[in-house]
Amino acid sequence: MEKINVEFLYNDAVARVILDDGKANILDGIMMKDISDLLESLRRNKDNKLITFEGAGNNFSYGASVAEHTKEKAAEMLEGFHRMFFTLIDLHIPTLAKVSGQCLGGGFELSLACNFIFADKTAKVGQPEILLGVFAPPASVILPLKVGNAKADELLITGKIISADEAKSLGLVNEVFEDKAAMDAATDEWIRKNILGKSASSLRYATRAARASFDFFMLKHLPDFTEMYVKELMETHDGNEGINAFLEKRKPVWENQ
Repeated sequence: MEKINVEFLYNDAVARVILDDGKANILDGIMMKDISDLLESLRRNKDNKLITFEGAGNNFSYGASVAEHTKEKAAEMLEGFHRMFFTLIDLHIPTLAKVSGQCLGGGFELSLACNFIFADKTAKVGQPEILLGVFAPPASVILPLKVGNAKADELLITGKIISADEAKSLGLVNEVFEDKAAMDAATDEWIRKNILGKSASSLRYATRAARASFDFFMLKHLPDFTEMYVKELMETHDGNEGINAFLEKRKPVWENQ
């Protein structure tokens, strides 16, 4: 796999997935495929009890590749991106994201899809897609479910970036640690205490039941939001202008249409 590193820990009970593109851990088509292929392979691992996600270096992920958001590539990008979420839903394996540094856009959506999020104090999270004239389909489903419409609106419509402590106060993050080393140690202890002694099979049934509403709304709305993005938003001037301006390193010129 080109852009992720994978370790199997505790006698295959935990799959540790490290996003690693050597830079900002951008979720481009290659990394998305790597993650989806790994998730598919876990169907054959009856002993897997938890999947953890983290970023190599100082950041979790700056998000999906902006270059793949262009009108010509958006449909293919969204298909590959959303495949990860649909596969996670289908597996019902518990998931945990360990967040350091920048965790934005598609990177934040990947962590939001997890059952648990641990963060250290360097973490900055948010959905800044609106600043590029687009919106975030998975987060538009997940955030209202996790924090309610008022706070979801604030994050999705303003594109603001928040700290780990603020994310915890909203209920998005389970625990905040002083630094990455402390988070690693606490995660290991948490896994030993809360995961390893349980049945892998029963954990999947528990996750399936606990996530029934979450899964229902993801499966119902994500395809609709994909169609809205590709067939409506990408037909507007501004939906393309924001992406093109970013790629051309200039300020967008909005026409409000």
